[in-house]
Amino acid sequence: MHDATEIGRAVAALRQEYAGMSLDEGDVAADPVTQFTRWFAQALDAQVPEPNAMTVATATRAGIPSARIVLLKGFDARGFVFYTNYEGHKGRELAENPVAALVFHWVELHRQVRISGTVEKVSHEESDAYFQSRPRGSRLGAWASKQSSILNGRAPLEARLAALTAQFGEGDIPLPPFWGGYRVIPNAVEFWQGRSSRLHDRLRYARQPDDTWRLERLSP
Repeated sequence: MHDATEIGRAVAALRQEYAGMSLDEGDVAADPVTQFTRWFAQALDAQVPEPNAMTVATATRAGIPSARIVLLKGFDARGFVFYTNYEGHKGRELAENPVAALVFHWVELHRQVRISGTVEKVSHEESDAYFQSRPRGSRLGAWASKQSSILNGRAPLEARLAALTAQFGEGDIPLPPFWGGYRVIPNAVEFWQGRSSRLHDRLRYARQPDDTWRLERLSP
């Protein structure tokens, strides 16, 4: 067994030297979505595990934050999309404070991408199309879970799943009215590339009033 003091010293001593790739203004795309597409493709090529895993940070109206890992399920010039239960913790926060921050961390490439912006629900048609593409078990699970509510053991959840499985049988499973997608519409996107001696490269795209993007370098 390791005590807390020993673990604390071990954490403080952890070091990872970053070297290799750089991030230069002359090499990046004119807009952040194109640049994200390039980096995401490179993460796929490098076989980064779950490159679409991202931290989603939300906050209450009073500014109390919360964060969790969610999977990106689509992106384009309009923004970055994920799906969830609208009545869960993040759904309630987004209803009262529709802003969010996203973070991708691709350890193998020594890269991060940070995105912040406003949030809107995607259309019912988009949500339904994605929902119907999910495995049947995942669709049943979406109906069964009252996300973020307190459970008295696992048995009630499994009982709901069994009841829904019987109810739907082999038929269609419709989109739940409490489930769907959110789109994060970015106003800032930062690309972070690890460099040696902690002198990392940080390039941030900042949205301008005319919807163009200003590229700026940040101190590491």
